[in-house]
Amino acid sequence: MFEGAAVVRLEDGSGRCAGRVEVKHQGQWGTVCGDYWDMTDAAVVCKQLGCGSALKAPKYGHFGPGSGPIWMDDVRCRGTESALSDCTHNGWGQHNCNHRKDAGVTCSGFRLVNGSTACEGRVEIHVLGTWGSLCASHWDLLDAHVLCRHLDCGFAESIPRGGPFGRGTGPVWRDSFHCDGTEAHLGQCPVTALGASPCSHENNAAVICSAGSASLRLVGGGSRCDGRVEIFQHGTWGRVLDDQWDMQEASVVCRQLRCGEAETAYNPPKPQRGTGPVGLRGVRCAGHEANLTLCNTSLPESMLAAGIAEDVGVVCWGSRQVRLVNGPGRCAGRVEIYYQGSWGTICDDSWDLPDATVVCHQLGCGGAVKAVGSAHFGEGSGQIWLDAVNCSGAEAALWDCPAGSWGQHDCGHKEDAGVDCSEFMALRLENSDGCSGRLQVLYNGTWGSVCSNSMTLKTVSLACKELGCGDRGTLETRLPYGRASGPAWLDRVECGERNSSFWQCPSAPWDPQSCDDLRDEAHITCTGQRSSTLNIPFA
Repeated sequence: MFEGAAVVRLEDGSGRCAGRVEVKHQGQWGTVCGDYWDMTDAAVVCKQLGCGSALKAPKYGHFGPGSGPIWMDDVRCRGTESALSDCTHNGWGQHNCNHRKDAGVTCSGFRLVNGSTACEGRVEIHVLGTWGSLCASHWDLLDAHVLCRHLDCGFAESIPRGGPFGRGTGPVWRDSFHCDGTEAHLGQCPVTALGASPCSHENNAAVICSAGSASLRLVGGGSRCDGRVEIFQHGTWGRVLDDQWDMQEASVVCRQLRCGEAETAYNPPKPQRGTGPVGLRGVRCAGHEANLTLCNTSLPESMLAAGIAEDVGVVCWGSRQVRLVNGPGRCAGRVEIYYQGSWGTICDDSWDLPDATVVCHQLGCGGAVKAVGSAHFGEGSGQIWLDAVNCSGAEAALWDCPAGSWGQHDCGHKEDAGVDCSEFMALRLENSDGCSGRLQVLYNGTWGSVCSNSMTLKTVSLACKELGCGDRGTLETRLPYGRASGPAWLDRVECGERNSSFWQCPSAPWDPQSCDDLRDEAHITCTGQRSSTLNIPFA
């Protein structure tokens, strides 16, 4: 601990990295008043506790009222302090506060270690008092972008494999994050761990963020690689204005942001224009520069006065995305592509399993179980971007497949294509219209049982919650002898304190022969009731 620093703890939260802020002074624990409490103050607490960065700075008793003295009031941290007690405040015990206004903190529980800067390293997660490495099996650039942005480290330049930042020593968490890249922090991304394969320290997730080179950003688009251009100068973000913005300048912006080639250079329509300070007015690039500031930005006033300088925007190749919508879960639905700044659908002409396979792989949803057409997941709207798609199944992205020209088709939305992927999962109670029966999970397109070995009441309660049958239940033990029919997908589902969803619980890997005796199959009875049979999907 820091010499001379008052010890800090977080109480009545979900773990040691979230809760009401308490400070130990003169041997006694006390609270901190929420007046003027903000994210800068919270960041210092998270740093002092080794809990990553701050997610929230709730005040006014969010984690309940404390007791004892209120040690600090009107706290004002700069953010560079090593401990909360280094921040300015009214003086120990000097306040005009009560415990209903006690300050709180929620830390991210994510950090990068063993890098040469604070913005690169092995990804570690703080869970129930323990830092552990994250398995890289499903770690991708979208997840890494979210983490870099949250850590104020720009965007993700790369996610190196092979352990360049050394081996961890703690546990290896098998959580898979499923970010779309727009989230503010990893805690907002869907997470699964159920059925994940074992992972070793040779396969730790890592990231190298852009850090100081993130002097440009694109705002108002549907991804980090399209939108209105802003530049960071002198501690603030400013608009970029130009009267002759074209593909040369757009190419430099896209290259600087590691977003691939430029597709479009444009001036945003009036509703999308900026209103803040101007960071750069007038720029001329040859197109090969590595950075926008290396272009000619010292244009004579006479040249600038000749035209009307407006906000500028770009669409880069890297803005292209694919998603599944209107389906029962993350890994099933109507296929949509984000292209040229807008979402559109795919026509089902010649749509087949290899095409669906590319989509499923691209989304981290395993393989394809079904390729469906005729607007199986409802009709989309807007553009129909692709027709006559003809993938081999080995392509990295749907737009790498042979197809007609963008926007060229002879289809209507009643022909929108969709997919079912193998990692679409759902839960049900077999042969039951109530809240009691054999627990089954859908995986790889097939319903199978869940084995009861190591199953705790926490696991049963989360299953009941997913099924809409209340939040408590019991595991039935008087079961018949005999062999199970159909696959038994899961065993050793061990939900714990950190899990808020059945899909986040650790278990043995997916295996259609997880148990072969009827006595090992999980039959549960939930305390709640529901009006009709539900299949509760997740992914």
